[in-house]
Amino acid sequence: MQALIVVAHHDPESLTHAIAAEVARGVAESAPGNGSQIADLFREGFDPRFNPADHAVHRHQATPPADVLAEQARIDGADALVLVYPVYWWSMPGLLKGWIDRVFSNGWAFDFVLDQRFDKKLQHLKVHLLGIGGADAGTFERHGYRAAMKAQIDHGIFDYCGAQVVSSELLLESESRDPTEYLQAARRLGQSLFAQAPAARAEEA
Repeated sequence: MQALIVVAHHDPESLTHAIAAEVARGVAESAPGNGSQIADLFREGFDPRFNPADHAVHRHQATPPADVLAEQARIDGADALVLVYPVYWWSMPGLLKGWIDRVFSNGWAFDFVLDQRFDKKLQHLKVHLLGIGGADAGTFERHGYRAAMKAQIDHGIFDYCGAQVVSSELLLESESRDPTEYLQAARRLGQSLFAQAPAARAEEA
């Protein structure tokens, strides 16, 4: 089994990257033959800007650009997709959102033709979300940020395409707490990624 771990952070020394590495380590430890690939969108120079070529794809007027096809192929080759990202303004970074805007295109992630049909095409895809935030859980709950993120990302993106969000976690107080527990939780997630039991949840304040 193979996991694609997508990371959206400019600093390779960040907690975001460390958590992604622990997920990969856990996958490698889970069973012989299991493996993972880390897609570092910043280092790889992925262009997140939705452009006229992408708009033509959405209208079924063109095939996706080469960089989009390459990303779609990486997802097609994976048994699980893991997104690891810092929380910026109560959502994902623009780099990751742009990756989704361009890669999860009409005709591949879903098939929409006005007044004719709508098909969810990613029903085979298992998704795990790990957001790293600096605020505490009370702030996310009190202002409805957690519910908003689930509505936008879990439901608005992945359910729209038919993908199953198996786990969706916010690792909070990341700038003030000992990161050890979050690194351990990430490793456990990797170890359980292809198991039947649900992934262990990180403790939140």
